Amino acid sequence: MTVDHGRRALVIRGGWEGHVPVEATELFIPFLEEHGFEVHRADSPAPYADAAFMSGVDLVVQCYTMGTIKPEELQGLEAAIRAGTGMAGWHGGIADSFRNSSDYLHLIGGQFACHPGKDPAERDGSQADNFVPYTVTMLPAAATHPITAGIADFDLVTEQYWVLSDEYVDVLATSTQKIRPWDPWHREVTSPAVWTREWGSGKIFVATPGHSLDVLRDDNVRTIIERGMLWASR
Repeated sequence: MTVDHGRRALVIRGGWEGHVPVEATELFIPFLEEHGFEVHRADSPAPYADAAFMSGVDLVVQCYTMGTIKPEELQGLEAAIRAGTGMAGWHGGIADSFRNSSDYLHLIGGQFACHPGKDPAERDGSQADNFVPYTVTMLPAAATHPITAGIADFDLVTEQYWVLSDEYVDVLATSTQKIRPWDPWHREVTSPAVWTREWGSGKIFVATPGHSLDVLRDDNVRTIIERGMLWASR
């Protein structure tokens, strides 16, 4: 793989600590540095509002679950992506950020709605209540896409995201929520698990797996995220 030099990445991390945003992003920062990125870290979306700084950012990696974003921060992020800055992220750090902003949800194209859990009789009040076995299914488009080429369907035991999305996402992989005896829905529901989105001159990459460090270290998940960051970058 060709190494590009002189690019700048901005890593925004924070929000709900259950997704260990610092530790999670530190898993990928060495990869970015190995590929020629100068990496800047921030613990809030404040840098998005700095137009001069953002004009020199080639890639935003966001791991910021829930939280809030100010109008000027969102405007700065959207303007930067429109002008060519890439954006990448995983799980709640990008697909469950800034619930206060419908414009952010529009920008990303898919929003976490739920992670249906285990049989209620098996739950103990821990995060593991929502860990279920599921398959990440590659679509035909994934076979030749630089993010997913060579990756076959794979299984995980972790949070399975039920995602609300629109038709302007280019879906590379899905997961299907099954019908269990304790669930109120009556047919299977298939949601995007890996998608991209083009916005102006910029590109956005989202992967829904990534709740915990062990999931991020899974060979398939890690490879998809690493390739997704490179694909999205200016």
